[in-house]
Amino acid sequence: MTRLPASKAEPGKRREASDQAQTGAKVRLATVWLAGCSGCHMSFLDLDERLIELADAVELVYSPLADAKTFPEGVDVTLVEGAVANLDNLEMALQIRERSRIVVSFGDCAVTGNVPGMRNWLPVDDLLNQVYAEGPGAPPRGDEVVPALLPRVVPLHHIIPVDAFIPGCPPDPERIWTAVSALLRGEPVILDEPMRTFG
Repeated sequence: MTRLPASKAEPGKRREASDQAQTGAKVRLATVWLAGCSGCHMSFLDLDERLIELADAVELVYSPLADAKTFPEGVDVTLVEGAVANLDNLEMALQIRERSRIVVSFGDCAVTGNVPGMRNWLPVDDLLNQVYAEGPGAPPRGDEVVPALLPRVVPLHHIIPVDAFIPGCPPDPERIWTAVSALLRGEPVILDEPMRTFG
């Protein structure tokens, strides 16, 4: 029987999770890609045959690997890849926290800002001029097509409370499996020292 993840939430929510586990309901899992390269999701797919075991335990309710368009309510665990770099990322992060029991920073970009954070050396206007000044057309300023950039790229935990961290660029499949399987057992994510490295 699948156990739902433990929660830092109030006791009523923990009882709700326990009740759901007793009914044999699958864990509602989401994965999200913010400002990053999708390497963490590629490493997730490298779980290979363990994906079959995972599919027996979870219902994938939102992911770039699926065709869901709206982040759903009542998600048990959300793995978030990427830093928060623009208004769309910010809005999604807030929605994830509101609708997820457990939020996991998935990979170095979500944990530290990593490569997307390298743009913090330039003010947004200077950045857009550097990138687009030599190209055709005007620099994008943020509209319904291109989301406006935030003044700085920040890691996920600077925007919302995060319950667990999986470092790595990308995290290797063994590290991902260790974390996800702990969450499915309702245990905290405790990675051995070699699995707590960056890069």
